[in-house]
Amino acid sequence: MAHLLGAEEVHLEFATKNVFDGITVGLNEGDRIGVVGRNGDGKSTLLKILAKRLVPDSGRVTYRNGITIGMLDQADQLDPDASIGSIVVGSRPEHEWAGDAKIRDVISGLLNDLDFSVRVGELSGGQRRRVALAELLTQDLDVVMLDEPTNHLDIEGVAWLAGHLRARWADNAGALVVVTHDRWFLDEVCNYTWEVHDGIIDPFDGGYAAYTLQRAERARSQAASESRRQNLLRKELAWLRRGAPARTSKPKFRIDAANQLIENEPPVRDQVSLKQMATARLGKDVLDIENVSLAFGERKLLNDVTWRLGPGDRVGLVGVNGAGKTSLLRLVTGALEPTAGRIKRGKTVNIATLSQEVRELDEFAEDKIFDLIAREKKFFMIDGKEVGITSLVEQLGFSSAQLQSVIKDLSGGQRRRLQLLRLLFGEPNVLILDEPTNDLDTDMLAAIEDLLDSWPGTLIVVSHDRYLLERVTDQQYALLGDGSLRHLPGGVDQYLELRKHSLGGNSSLGAQQSKSSAHSESGKMPRKANSEAAGKATGAELREAQKGIARIERALERLADEEAKLHLELAKHDQGDFVGLAALVSKQNEFNDRRTSLETEWFDLSERI
Repeated sequence: MAHLLGAEEVHLEFATKNVFDGITVGLNEGDRIGVVGRNGDGKSTLLKILAKRLVPDSGRVTYRNGITIGMLDQADQLDPDASIGSIVVGSRPEHEWAGDAKIRDVISGLLNDLDFSVRVGELSGGQRRRVALAELLTQDLDVVMLDEPTNHLDIEGVAWLAGHLRARWADNAGALVVVTHDRWFLDEVCNYTWEVHDGIIDPFDGGYAAYTLQRAERARSQAASESRRQNLLRKELAWLRRGAPARTSKPKFRIDAANQLIENEPPVRDQVSLKQMATARLGKDVLDIENVSLAFGERKLLNDVTWRLGPGDRVGLVGVNGAGKTSLLRLVTGALEPTAGRIKRGKTVNIATLSQEVRELDEFAEDKIFDLIAREKKFFMIDGKEVGITSLVEQLGFSSAQLQSVIKDLSGGQRRRLQLLRLLFGEPNVLILDEPTNDLDTDMLAAIEDLLDSWPGTLIVVSHDRYLLERVTDQQYALLGDGSLRHLPGGVDQYLELRKHSLGGNSSLGAQQSKSSAHSESGKMPRKANSEAAGKATGAELREAQKGIARIERALERLADEEAKLHLELAKHDQGDFVGLAALVSKQNEFNDRRTSLETEWFDLSERI
């Protein structure tokens, strides 16, 4: 592959920090590189150096003759008086840019909801960000550098961007460098990963998953080397004490393959134990939302929704912007009352919410972290035992020195971590996380996920980060913008499929009413009402497909009834009978698999029609 650009022996220092110490990296055609690392370690600075927006103290950056480079950074540099159209397509006539498939794809993927004549100064921060990204992607560039491109994009937008970038570099022409904390996006787009840390850059093959496995393998190799060194030291000490006996052979170590690294690891979460602990803290009743509707004037956000949450349930919530996710959370907490229907909360429920803006810390702006923590909590309780806060503080990335920092000087990610600490100190048994990944790097996200794995309680997560959703929750639900709450046995992929059908004119797929419990949201699958598509099938094929759809709908209704009985049995079951509970949980998993299979068959029949 042809070389495009390179950085040689680059050294950069700021007033209080050595950012890069003699790094050498290069970009070739076909490279799609994801840059990861802790906040503040120099990821954005690296992009600025490679784009020649920042001159290093020593070393040099060289380009191949004639290459074009574009960069999306986190700062807003758009002219507030310019219109969206003038920024994205410039002065080109409409027939010219409208005939370009790449430009049409970018506009439909990022700007479909915006009027091209609107001034940039009238847009929100997220809309301005999308305009800047669209401006970059409509250009013909050899190298594209993106700094947090998924910020302000919903799940659909992130999926579109990943597909667009994959297609753009399908022929290996040009190169991409992207800084992002979205781990699903890294896996979908990147074929190499650079980890920035301690003034150096470590390269890895593959996306985030491959990077994680390789890093674990390197750590294991280093641990083996350290163990070998310690063994030699002990032998030398023994020799000094005993004389010079015959030296034994050195122990042999080998590095296992990636799969062997993790094959003996236990499941991420012990679901039966966590449910038993959650039931002890919560009782059997947590939240019942029954036939709830919510309207603001003529706009109806929720229409006859039923949703039940039990002790230990871990659910993720997705949906288009404006579909009512925040309003649903406010119904859960009691900050908002429904227009119709009933909401019942358990008597022992203690709800804590991590909000998007983290404004709760504003009143403590002049306090130090240590003083705030010491004033609020010395220890907390887990399963009836006192646990000191030191391990939790360290797990969320606060060193002893950082505890003396003033809260007003904290970064967005640090504020988010501190507020999560404060919420956990209150020992809630229902935890709501609203976009918890904002401002957090991949290592800190992994630490928070590890913390949540052992947290016993009911968890509700709203996030555009599908990796986090599928990592920390067991069930996902969607607000599709039509007033319904839809269970997603197939996870985020099913949500994207539903949205694709809905946007393609098959909105009936998204109009299914939710009438089930937290683990059962099947109800009736509506028939596909697209006469144009139906007309393409023969009469016999149409009748056969319709019979199949009717059969699946009946099966889903029976499955919903069976699950309702199972939930009653779970509620009444002796929580000390772990074997019995495990059998019931296994049965629930079988129900989930059956529902996924039926819904997949339903989609296949609909496509046949």
